[in-house]
This record gives sequence, C-alpha cells and structure tokens, in this order.
Amino acid sequence: MKIVTYNLNGIRARLPRLVEYLEEQKPDVLCLQEIKCADEAFPIEDVRAAGYDGHWHGQKGFNGVAILTPVAAGLPNLRRVGLPGDPDDTHSRYIEAEVGGVTIASIYLPNGNPVPGEKFDYKLAWMERLRAHARELLDEERPTVLAGDWNVIPTDEDVFSPKAMARDALMQPESRAAFRTIVHQGWTDAIRARHPDGPIWTFWDYTAGCWQRDTGFRIDHLLLSPQAADRLLDAGVDKDYRGRDKASDHAPTWVEIED
Repeated sequence: MKIVTYNLNGIRARLPRLVEYLEEQKPDVLCLQEIKCADEAFPIEDVRAAGYDGHWHGQKGFNGVAILTPVAAGLPNLRRVGLPGDPDDTHSRYIEAEVGGVTIASIYLPNGNPVPGEKFDYKLAWMERLRAHARELLDEERPTVLAGDWNVIPTDEDVFSPKAMARDALMQPESRAAFRTIVHQGWTDAIRARHPDGPIWTFWDYTAGCWQRDTGFRIDHLLLSPQAADRLLDAGVDKDYRGRDKASDHAPTWVEIED
C-alpha cells in the first residue's frame, strides 16, 4: 500500500498536476492539504475521471484536506472530519478514514507566523489537540498513518539553512518540542526511518530561486504507529513533480507499507 501526502497549494490551480500524479503514480491512498475550496467546489468529477474518489473537508480560499482512493477500491471509511478538542475551531485541517484496515489521517497544521502572536499560539494549541488525539489512536493498537503538511522542521538537518529560518514558526523550539512530544508517544517518522542522514526536502519556496538552488526543507511527514511501522517497506519524495509547470511548492511525499 502506497500512501502519499501532497500539499497542492490550491486544487483548482494545480488540478492538472493532481490528475497527472494520479495517472502516473497510481497511489493507493492520496492525502491532500491546502485544497483551498469549499466542499461544494471540490472538483470531484475531474478526480473521478482520473479513477479516484474520496472524502474532503474544504474551506473557501484557505486550508482544506482530503483523502482519495482508487474508485475500484471503493470509498474509504470516513472516521472523522475535524480535530477533536475545540468545537468552535472553524479551520478545515483534519480528516481521518480507514483504508484497507489502516487508519489514515490527512493533516494540515497551522503555519504559525508571525512569532510571537496569536497565530503561533493557535499553532501550539492545535498541536496539543493533535497530541491528545494521536495518543487515542495509538491506544487502538492498529496500523495508523498520520500524513500531512506538519509545518514543522524537526531538526537543523531538515533545512537548507537553520540561520535563514531561525525566526520562522516552523522551527521555533516550541514547535519542534511539540512535534517531538507526538513522535515520542511511539510514532515512527517514515522518511527518516528510510533516509536517516542528510538533506531530504519536501518544500521549496517560490521566491529567490529556491527550487533552482535546491534550498528547501522538510515539513511534510508521515508518522507510523508501531503496527504500521512493522510493515514499512520504503518511503521517499517524488521530487521531480515540484519542477513541473505551475507546480505546488510541495512535492508528493510517500510511504509504502506491506499489505
């Protein structure tokens, strides 16, 4: 089972890239973030024409997440829309489904900039809610994958220049500590499990020639429960999709686990 996380940075703007990826790579599960459209505006007919269907949790102009699977496999079993812990939260950042006996979440964490400020406080509060829910998922003792754009650079090795990003919310000590707290519950970082050393980027900014100079960082993560980690076969980044015409600033990032 190949599970992919892909921040599209707008599904309408990147629809050709999405369809292209589905047709070329044929993932078993595709978790999307930043679809940036209301539920009723989701281009489901285009997705179905590419052989996929799924569930989504949209928001006009901002945020938005989805989980897609091949039509032939049937719709994933939707488990949850929205992260528990704050019923007044209006951000569309979390969706969870079961696919082939595996619980899969598509997650879009808050960016948190500027620091300090209300947005950074919201980011940390959201991560605390995620930590609590992640603990509940682990307690189910079943294969689970937390996939998404976490908006956290875990270590200095995960960024082209720690100095350049030092003031960014993505690598503040509090952001990193919150991420570590979740991982240390018992989750496995799939990318680092397969590529323990050296740079491996998932995001390149549109500005300053970052793609051309390969000045990126790693913020798209797939965390595996012990039951999923036991079935880990491979993980990686489909980097070349970032270099295509009118691409997202993220590259599809994936894990393959044994059926």
